[in-house]
Amino acid sequence: MDNTLFTVNNVWMMICTALVFLMHLGFSLLEIGLTRQKNTINILFKNVFILSIGLVLYALVGFNLMYPGSFIYGILPDHFFNLFGLSLPENGLTAEYAHGSYTYWTDFLFQGMFAATAATIVSGAVAERIKLGSFMIFTIIYVGIVYPITGSWKWGTGWLDGLGFYDFAGSTLVHSVGGWAALVAVWLLGARIGKFKKDGSIGAIPGHNIPLATTGVFILWIGWFGFNGGSVLSADPGKTSLVLVTTCLAAASGGLAAFLVSLFRYKQYDLSMFLNGVLGGLVGITAGADIMSVSDAILIGFIAGILIVLGVGFIDRLKLDDPVGAIAVHLICGIWGTLAVGIFGELAGWDQFGHQIIGVVSIGAFCMTSAFTILMILKKTVGLRVSEVEEQDGLDIHEHGMDAYPDFRLNQH
Repeated sequence: MDNTLFTVNNVWMMICTALVFLMHLGFSLLEIGLTRQKNTINILFKNVFILSIGLVLYALVGFNLMYPGSFIYGILPDHFFNLFGLSLPENGLTAEYAHGSYTYWTDFLFQGMFAATAATIVSGAVAERIKLGSFMIFTIIYVGIVYPITGSWKWGTGWLDGLGFYDFAGSTLVHSVGGWAALVAVWLLGARIGKFKKDGSIGAIPGHNIPLATTGVFILWIGWFGFNGGSVLSADPGKTSLVLVTTCLAAASGGLAAFLVSLFRYKQYDLSMFLNGVLGGLVGITAGADIMSVSDAILIGFIAGILIVLGVGFIDRLKLDDPVGAIAVHLICGIWGTLAVGIFGELAGWDQFGHQIIGVVSIGAFCMTSAFTILMILKKTVGLRVSEVEEQDGLDIHEHGMDAYPDFRLNQH
C-alpha cells in the first residue's frame, strides 16, 4: 500500500480516537447536569476512574481477550487463559497490519476508548446512591472481562460474526452492553429517596444544571463523528462521508421526534427529552450507519426519538429510577438500532432480522447474568447503596469531603 495513504488512514483513526475520548467529557457533563449539585464530585470522580481503569485494563486484559487468535467453541476466546499485556505483531507498525489502515497501537487505543464507554453508561443510571467502592469493583470486572468477551463474539470474529450478526459501531456491543448492566444495577439498587411516593405518584428530582447537560450532549454529538466515523477503520472518503451524514441526520431526527412526542403527550417543550432524543438517534444509527440511506437514517432516528419518550415513561411505571435516562437511550435505542439493520438498508431481510434478534438476546442474557452475579455478590458483601443520611446529605461531602460549588463568600473577610 502507498505509504501516504497508510499515513492518512492512521491519522484519521487517531483523530477519531481523540473524538471518542472527548465523549467521556460529554458523558460527565450530561450526568452532572441532570443530577443534583450535591453529587457532582462523585459523578465526575466515577467518570475519571472509568476512563483511567478502562484503558489500563484494556491494555492488560481486554484487547487480547476481545481479539483472540481463536475461540473455544466460538464463544470463549482462547486468550482467556493467556491474557496479560499487549504484544506487538511483526507487521504491527506497517501497512500490512489491519488491512493497511492503521498501526497496532492506534488500533488498541481506538478500541480501548470504546471499552470505557460501556461502564460510563452504567454510571449515569446509578447516580446519587451507589457506593463508590462497589461501583469501582463492578467497573473493573465488567469492563475487564464481560465487555471484551461479548465484543469478541462479533468484532473478534466469534460465533455471532460467523452467524451473520451485524453491528457496525456498537448499538449492541457497546451501548446495549452498558444498558443491560444499567438495568440490573438500577433494579438491585432501588430508587432514590423521594422519587416514587407512597401514593404511587412520581416525585420530580430535577437536575441542577441543564446548560451543562446541553453542553454535554453537543460534545457527545461531535464525539460520535469519531465513534462512528472511526468505525469505518480507514479514511475512505465515500464511506466516512456517508457514515457522518447518516449519524448526524439520525441525531437531528431523534431530537425532533422526542420533543414533538413529549410536547403532544405532556404539553411542554421538554429540553431534557430533546437532548435524550438526540442521543437516542445516535445510538439507534450506530449499528448500521455505513449501510443506510439518508431516508433510512432519518426514519431510524425518528423512531428512536419516539422510543425515548415512551421508554422513559415505561421505566418510571416499572418503578425503576434512572436519573439520566440511560436505559432508554442506550438499551432501548441500542436494541432498536440493532434490529433496524434487518429492516432498513443494504442488509434488510428476514434472515438478517433473525440474526439481529439472536445477537440482541444472546448478548442481553450474558450481560444481565454477568451484571446480576457481580452486583449481587457486592450487595451481599460490601453493600451497593449508601446510607440514607449519606444520600440525603450528598455523596460529595461523605465520600469525597468536598463541594463542587463551594460558597466562597463564606471565606471572605
